[in-house]
Amino acid sequence: MNTEPPVVAAEREDAADRSLQDDLRLLAADARAFAEAELAFQKSRAAFAGGEIRGIAILGVAAAVFLFFAVMALVVGLVIALAPVLTPWGSTAVVTCGLLAVTIGCVAVAARRWKRMMAIISIDERG
Repeated sequence: MNTEPPVVAAEREDAADRSLQDDLRLLAADARAFAEAELAFQKSRAAFAGGEIRGIAILGVAAAVFLFFAVMALVVGLVIALAPVLTPWGSTAVVTCGLLAVTIGCVAVAARRWKRMMAIISIDERG
């Protein structure tokens, strides 16, 4: 008694009639179809990621612009708040010197990290 489903039995009979060359052609066709499907999938993934990256970049630029204006508002506010105590010129000088000190600190840290990175890279290239 045959307990196989009719589709499996038909495939087995069909497989018996095919040659190795026919099987290799079918395998190549299946591989080609798989590669085309994979390529289409990766293209759609790349298109989706590209669209998302564009949106993320726009939001990042907007955030940077708003941060810049917030810092400028803070600077102006500090100058105005310190003006009664230090005179307008004095408050401007104090706020400017404070910002320059922060800038010099950031540049010093960046230079130190740059030197460390270059040292690490040069060790990897030599060794």
